[in-house]
Amino acid sequence: MTVTANWTGERELLTTAYRDFNARNLEGALARLHPEVDWANGMEGGHVHGRNGVREYWTRQWTIIDPHVDPISIEPDEEGRLIVEVHQVVRDFRGNVLLDKTVHHAYRFADGLIKRMDIE
Repeated sequence: MTVTANWTGERELLTTAYRDFNARNLEGALARLHPEVDWANGMEGGHVHGRNGVREYWTRQWTIIDPHVDPISIEPDEEGRLIVEVHQVVRDFRGNVLLDKTVHHAYRFADGLIKRMDIE
């Protein structure tokens, strides 16, 4: 299957969402999510559902760890998703690095917003 879609808007949406997440701009990041979003729970597994579920998850996460994710590349795959390669650094609140690695996030969109995020 050849993907010919123009992903410019979705790439900009993702870039801004990562910037808002890293700045802890919760409302800005949530505004880019579909109201019925399914979001991968990287701490406990599974997914959280809806903007309120993501709000609770991120708020809880940010009281435990200090994650920072920088997009390296954003490319479509054969399934119609955008795959974001990110450099992820997670620190404790003393500044100690707990995790420093590259991961892949897979996104689906609906109504111009992020509908689903999976960690691959």
